[in-house]
Amino acid sequence: MEPTPQKSLERIISQRAVQMSASLQCKTWVLGFFCGICIAYLFLFAFNPYKAAEFGIGFTNSLAADSTNSSSSFSLEVDKNAGCDFSSKDTGNSAKFEGSNQPSDVNKTALLYSAWTAVLDDSKDSYGEFFNRGPNRTSLPRPPYVEDCKMNVEINKILDMRGENGSLPRWPLWKGKLGLELFRVAFPSEEQKLQAAFQNASPPWVLGSDEDNFPLTRLVQRHLWIHQHPQNCNKPNLRFLVADWWRLPGFGIGAQLAGMAGLLAIAINENRILVTGYYNRADHGGCQGSSHAHWSCYFFPEAAQECRDRANELMKTKEAWDDHIITVKDNYTSKEIWGGRIPRVWGEPWNYLQPTTDVDGNLLRHHRKMDRRWWRAQALRYLMRFQSEYTCRLLNVARHSAFGLQAAEMVLRTIPSWPKESVDSSLSDIENFVWSNHKPWIPRPILSIHVRMGDKACEMKVVEFENYMHLADRIRRKFPNLNSIWLSTEMQEVIDKTRLYPHWKFYYTNVTRQIGNMSMAAYEASLGRETSTNYPLVNFLMATDADFFIGALGSTWCFLIDGMRNTGGKVMAGYLSVNRDRFW
Repeated sequence: MEPTPQKSLERIISQRAVQMSASLQCKTWVLGFFCGICIAYLFLFAFNPYKAAEFGIGFTNSLAADSTNSSSSFSLEVDKNAGCDFSSKDTGNSAKFEGSNQPSDVNKTALLYSAWTAVLDDSKDSYGEFFNRGPNRTSLPRPPYVEDCKMNVEINKILDMRGENGSLPRWPLWKGKLGLELFRVAFPSEEQKLQAAFQNASPPWVLGSDEDNFPLTRLVQRHLWIHQHPQNCNKPNLRFLVADWWRLPGFGIGAQLAGMAGLLAIAINENRILVTGYYNRADHGGCQGSSHAHWSCYFFPEAAQECRDRANELMKTKEAWDDHIITVKDNYTSKEIWGGRIPRVWGEPWNYLQPTTDVDGNLLRHHRKMDRRWWRAQALRYLMRFQSEYTCRLLNVARHSAFGLQAAEMVLRTIPSWPKESVDSSLSDIENFVWSNHKPWIPRPILSIHVRMGDKACEMKVVEFENYMHLADRIRRKFPNLNSIWLSTEMQEVIDKTRLYPHWKFYYTNVTRQIGNMSMAAYEASLGRETSTNYPLVNFLMATDADFFIGALGSTWCFLIDGMRNTGGKVMAGYLSVNRDRFW
């Protein structure tokens, strides 16, 4: 007999707890887990879900003491494999969601959010409950902000490897799952003819039109991929540059990325294939298997696996070192890595950069390092071209914690009878193939702000949060429907100041922040390697996808975010900076 929607929902929520209860070690706290659910449920029933959030729904109440002001906040701890937790701060009274405040509506919103939480917290699969289209599918509505990580990785693997006989990947005549399916079904007899079309196809990780990106972005990304994925990695004339990532405590993620962009430039200039080695940021429990302590934990590898294997094999032979077939980071000076020659195989496209960076109301037209700005953007876009399943999961949990309650209320407007009435989760072809390529939902338009303070004062002019918000108000005067801000900062004082802006809705990661000044290295050490890596990368990727961005030109992190936006279809969104330090 077909299970009822209520029983199906109960199964989802309790699934992980039942699994854990099978372990003798977990039996004790399983009872406490259910007691916690009951207590949270009572709070949810008595209060509007956004009001209940003030008491710290989930497993943290770090902001509960602040419930006397007009702000509310909610957070959800990421599962143990993710390494950090995320929260949203919803500031403002009138900017809530339209809908009934009747207890039944509040209760259903909380119930749906809890059901989504239970599935997301199950680390044994890639949220198969959300994407199961078989006979055992549940009646649980799918959260619009969750990606099918497993499917995305499977598709991207095909797009990141050569075909038979060394042919280029089938980069899209159509996007995503649609392109793969239609090519397989409709054109099996025209393989040879269509391969010619693929020879000039554009990389799928470049979004927007050519005018929405830095000059020659599509061409450069295509050439970089071909360079790092040769047809035969065992050719005797191939040479390699093998480099571990920087491990010194003073090297933050931004500095590591900037340095690797310099090494990629050297590899291009010397016609070598760059192969990265040990990545200390991935040396933690969340990165498992072959991706442990490697870049591939977070993004696809920088080179073909065959080339990585070949380089590691050559590292063991004296002849490869003597003949300079292999070079390493120590073969180059710091000046060559950080300030060396930018590849000019594509000419000098940086001479044609559009002036879209604003400081003090004026567009900056000249830059002393225009070539470096252009190149680092290209290098970073290539290195981050496809996310790993681990990174995809981190973003799913971040969006769930930030936008989950809002999405639950929005979804329930379309199915007011849930959970009494079963939801048809079967997918039509257009949903399965065409719409599956759409980005996960977030409230748009949204502005990303990165506030860098603390020890950065020794390198640039540090600007107070009020200056950032002044620029935010400038943007909203042009786009009055903008009221959401994704905020990233290491300073607790910045988070505290958000309550002064009740007309904005703030979202941010729920992580311990600095009180007073301390070095970034000491701050990251206090968080631990996993948390100090995961939450900045989530903030980085959210910033690159935001509709607008405000930062500081003196910050390497902002410099790199701007580069990723300018190779991801965001050039014409512009960049508002609170200072003009460094190269300007």
